[in-house]
Amino acid sequence: MLLAIDCGNTNALFAVHDGKTWRAQWRTATATSRTADEYAVWLHQLLGMENLTLADMDACIISTVVPQSLFHFRNLSRRYLKCEPMVVGEDDLDIGVVAVIDNPREVGADRLVNAAGARSFIEGALLLVDSGTATTFDLVSAKGEFLGGAIAPGMYLALQALHDAAAKLPRIAIEKPEKTIGTNTVSAMQSGIFWGYVGLIDGLVRRIKNEYPETLTVIGTGGISPLFSGSSETIERFDSDLTIRGLLDIYERNRGKI
Repeated sequence: MLLAIDCGNTNALFAVHDGKTWRAQWRTATATSRTADEYAVWLHQLLGMENLTLADMDACIISTVVPQSLFHFRNLSRRYLKCEPMVVGEDDLDIGVVAVIDNPREVGADRLVNAAGARSFIEGALLLVDSGTATTFDLVSAKGEFLGGAIAPGMYLALQALHDAAAKLPRIAIEKPEKTIGTNTVSAMQSGIFWGYVGLIDGLVRRIKNEYPETLTVIGTGGISPLFSGSSETIERFDSDLTIRGLLDIYERNRGKI
């Protein structure tokens, strides 16, 4: 079985694939100090709930934008899964996507993995809108070229900045407000954040479409992307599993090479 690990700045996703289907997925807060042994104890408990064990895992692929965590993930795979992991961005892997930008090494592994995941089941040019710690807009040509895009702060970062910088603004949950005009502080903040980000997404998507000559399929992904369903005028479909789709596709492309 394959253990796929995707570590972002806020959360780390662990998913198990048995060769036919995804058996389980779990998320945990990203903590650079968490050791391989601690991850093993955590995974042991969760795998047991699915009638699985660490010994059932015989392959591992890792994608991370947090370099400090990679050491612990490698050790987890080597010590407890008894296998050398594939590492997106470090190993010489065939990702199925080629970065055609000023400095290809600058592209985060998560963005390339998302592109690989989208291309595994959708043809043609793509625009991927990933709502996470940052909100990213990634343009991928029909030939599989990563052409660049845009990066904006994520909704949670914007909310945290409001709370930190303005003494009277509280911490609030992200929700879709019924009305645009808020009648109290919380509803006004929710409106500004939610509808402001819908406007940001739709505005940037339209501008990118105006600059790019080919027809684009616009896909929303990321933990909070379903919140925009029915509100964004430009996102055509939502898929929260793009990352694990991409990790599986990359693993299958490179199986047996490492």
